[in-house]
Amino acid sequence: MTKPVRRRVVLLGGVAAGLSTALGTTTATATASVRTAARAAGFATRQAGPFEIIALLDAHGPFFLPLRESFGAATDEVWARAERVDPGAFGPDGAWNLDFRCFAVRLPLGGVALVDAGVGPASSPAKSWAPVPGVLLDRLAEAGIARDDVRLVVLTHLHEDHFGWSVSPDGVPYFPNARYVVQRTEIEALERAGDDVVLSYVVEPLRRTGQLDAVDGEVCLGRARGGAVSTLPTPGHTPGHQSVLVHGSDSRVVITGDVLVHAVQLVEPEVSYRFEADEVVARRTRLALLDDTRRRPTWLATAHLTRPFVRADEGGC
Repeated sequence: MTKPVRRRVVLLGGVAAGLSTALGTTTATATASVRTAARAAGFATRQAGPFEIIALLDAHGPFFLPLRESFGAATDEVWARAERVDPGAFGPDGAWNLDFRCFAVRLPLGGVALVDAGVGPASSPAKSWAPVPGVLLDRLAEAGIARDDVRLVVLTHLHEDHFGWSVSPDGVPYFPNARYVVQRTEIEALERAGDDVVLSYVVEPLRRTGQLDAVDGEVCLGRARGGAVSTLPTPGHTPGHQSVLVHGSDSRVVITGDVLVHAVQLVEPEVSYRFEADEVVARRTRLALLDDTRRRPTWLATAHLTRPFVRADEGGC
């Protein structure tokens, strides 16, 4: 399967400056205390080279459609394999129980990159279908991360359950020191569609404060000895969907966003999800990503499985 074309760009200016500030102003002692706080609170974490990835559960609840209506092409055998991988996602009477999860990437000498921003407060745009309010801000505090410590917010895509804590209902960014990284393709697709809800809630407020960084393709967000963090274009679920690759010398973590939203797509990546913008592109992206991650030691950090980290080879194919 042909992989999506990627364009590597080293991000300069705002994001690079933010990372440099983070690396230069926060001490290793402070970083160690954050790691201790996160582990003491029972947070799931993974390490990739010098980078620590912390799973942050914003919300949990049943989806508004049953599983088999959301993934119509899966066979009984595929469903059985998926349940062995993620039994917590299978509720009574065919319900789909799912997590709404974000991830904090602790930079080795200080500062945090946050990947996705959850469902948001009770009045967020996700309120019509997702379990609001979310608790991301509390989770960050429990992990020892202050909002001022967040230097980057990488939004995998602009669905309501992924940008909810980006900006308050009053249009004020929740993370005042952060640059918000979104693929330009994602914003342009919303503009063509005239999606006033998303544009007015999150895009325009970030533009007004100068915190929006629209990027193109694969972008290096930060490097340290023994590793790097970069965006990874993974279109299909939305036109400008991106994942985040945290790369160490001997291990990798891919923060997947919605490349796969249920274990059924891990065990059988050909299975489409009902709400993918382009099922053909999404399927090609998923197959390429899983093929790549199964070739080397890789953990998948998932937004909606009830397990925050799964191995790419757990699909068994």
